[in-house]
Amino acid sequence: MFNITNAEFITSAACKEQFIQTDKPVIAICGKSNVGKSSFINMVTNRKKLAKVSKDPGRTRLVNYFDCGNFILADLPGYGYASVSKQEKLKWARLMEDFFAEKRACHVFALCDIRHGPNADDLQMADYLYHNIIPFTIIATKADKLSRAQTGRSVQSIATAYKCGAGDIIATSAQTRQGLEKVLEKIELILNT
Repeated sequence: MFNITNAEFITSAACKEQFIQTDKPVIAICGKSNVGKSSFINMVTNRKKLAKVSKDPGRTRLVNYFDCGNFILADLPGYGYASVSKQEKLKWARLMEDFFAEKRACHVFALCDIRHGPNADDLQMADYLYHNIIPFTIIATKADKLSRAQTGRSVQSIATAYKCGAGDIIATSAQTRQGLEKVLEKIELILNT
């Protein structure tokens, strides 16, 4: 089975001039604030503290790059956090637009909280990815908070909201490592296409 054995933090970028140039495939991770992007990165890389986890939403304000051997993970700023200024939100939006404009991401993991499903910001992000023909996979985080039956219903509801099949959504939990194998299989598939 595909595994990430030695992931390392590379750098953070506050503007497009600081984006890294690499020949390795780049997989971006996006989602609203507090959806569990850092926990997801730590689960996937099998490193407990590679990405800094915070209970406070809106901590990721830069593009953070992680070298995962044969590919790069790019953690994008969380969107939709209400307690930051409009100016700060615009800065994050511009940073994300600049990132995607460079067409460096070969795939995006778009995270949403399985308990609440996608909000307007999540759906807008998906529309942006569809419109710009950027391949993406929906990752439904925090699946340990629901029963198996609730997880199934939530995945179906999320699939309807995103206009995709339930099989296109991976339910994950950083706590129980649920979905890790499917995520690693997806990464392997991305790298081999």
